[in-house]
Amino acid sequence: MDAYLVIGNPIAHSKSPEIHARFAAHSGQVLRYERLLAPLDGFAASVHSFIASGGKGANVTVPFKLEAHALADRLSERARLAGAVNTLMFRGGEIFGDNTDGAGLVVDIVQNAGIDLSGKRILLLGAGGAARGVLQPLLEQQPREIVLANRTEAKARELAAQFAAFGHLNAAAYADLTGVFDVVINATSASLSADLPPVPAEVFGAATLAYDMMYGKQPTRFMDFAAQHGATVRDGLGMLVEQAAEAFLLWRGVRPHTAEVFADLRAQLHLAGI
Repeated sequence: MDAYLVIGNPIAHSKSPEIHARFAAHSGQVLRYERLLAPLDGFAASVHSFIASGGKGANVTVPFKLEAHALADRLSERARLAGAVNTLMFRGGEIFGDNTDGAGLVVDIVQNAGIDLSGKRILLLGAGGAARGVLQPLLEQQPREIVLANRTEAKARELAAQFAAFGHLNAAAYADLTGVFDVVINATSASLSADLPPVPAEVFGAATLAYDMMYGKQPTRFMDFAAQHGATVRDGLGMLVEQAAEAFLLWRGVRPHTAEVFADLRAQLHLAGI
């Protein structure tokens, strides 16, 4: 039986085994998928041990995405641009690295939320790894403009310059943001600590989608703030499911249906929050 796993530290919270088991059942694929807690100083050794045991692929989560990027023998274009890898495939003695986060985000917004990003004005909050990982797939949708906002404006400008060849990008400090955006995406880590990025309320309007890459039992502070100022809000649970589907497609050549898996995970979160 082909073996896959998700590797991280910590890892007990990961929903990936459940998601991929459902994908396999729905698509008629036979595989085994487990969690692996790797020592903080033992990522590469853990991966090579899994390969030696016959492993076919792995998802990579915090804090190993940069190490996975360095470990790969070959990278997809989106992983090269992201500077991080969340999916590894082992084939023919080669370690192939991909990054499915951006594709998962785009599918969740365009297909699941039903929002066409072409010609839209998009605000991306943050200039770290999460923002970098989704920029190319967002730009491929041909928005009118993407504005990168960050506490350190220079970091946003640096990131914008790196991706300037792919579309219309601008950078700004939070305090300098003006006008209403069609889509506002929170790619900061603020929601992990129940914090709120210093985004001005004026960026939100009645037609704005406010999207937080984080998800949980309750709406994040960012989502609450955006909703108070008229926006439609969505968390990152769909992104989680869709990025997993992209990894499954890479490994198995089949893109699984995601709607039922998403609905079940949402119901579990709802029940856990009662």
